[in-house]
Amino acid sequence: MNYKFTIVVPVYNEEDNLERVEKELLQYTTIASVSTKVLFVNDGSKDKSLELIEAICKRNHAFEFISFESNRGLSAAIKAGFDYTTTELVGYIDSDLQTAPEDFNLLLQHISDYDLVTGVRANRKDSFVKNMSSKIANGIRRAFTHDGMDDTGCPLKVIKTDYAKRIPMFKGLHRFLPAMVMLQNGKVIQIPVQHFPRIAGTAKFGLWNRLLGPLMDCFAYLWMKKKYINYTVNKKSE
Repeated sequence: MNYKFTIVVPVYNEEDNLERVEKELLQYTTIASVSTKVLFVNDGSKDKSLELIEAICKRNHAFEFISFESNRGLSAAIKAGFDYTTTELVGYIDSDLQTAPEDFNLLLQHISDYDLVTGVRANRKDSFVKNMSSKIANGIRRAFTHDGMDDTGCPLKVIKTDYAKRIPMFKGLHRFLPAMVMLQNGKVIQIPVQHFPRIAGTAKFGLWNRLLGPLMDCFAYLWMKKKYINYTVNKKSE
């Protein structure tokens, strides 16, 4: 099948969620506004996640996977997903399914006019501490990047693949995807999406990851912005 859109699903110790992930993403492929496939990226899980992923991919032709030798973190998993994507469009969703796959259709409505479309979680169903730390971290990031995004941590995005593959990812930079697309002179927009409480499994980010870590990453972003190489070819030999 000639797929147009790949959904990257980073997975780290999510064995309790994967049956629901399979069900909901399989259902989404039947209602997706463009032909869609799924790419699991197993980030060195220590539970039965890989075993379950392999079984899922064997029984669903639109599902594929790659697996890391060891845990490398969310940014590495997202980058690997981008690297292994062969479709025109790429997106990602977390395997905890706190966002809804059907909301990809909301984002896809805008991708012809933009190079990255990100969700912004409306009525977040997280704890007060998590919500406040994310709000503070987003405010700090906006002050550094001027990307205008309210919720770059939202795990629901659609990107034109050629832009995604040019993002020089490093640890923590998954929070800066809109800013990195803007460095390429790309256009970004945020669209409200649904948000749900986590049903199974455990969160992989604590206060450090949500607040202090992103602050340090802002300085890494500023360094990269200063050193970033951007060019446009307007003519080549035929």
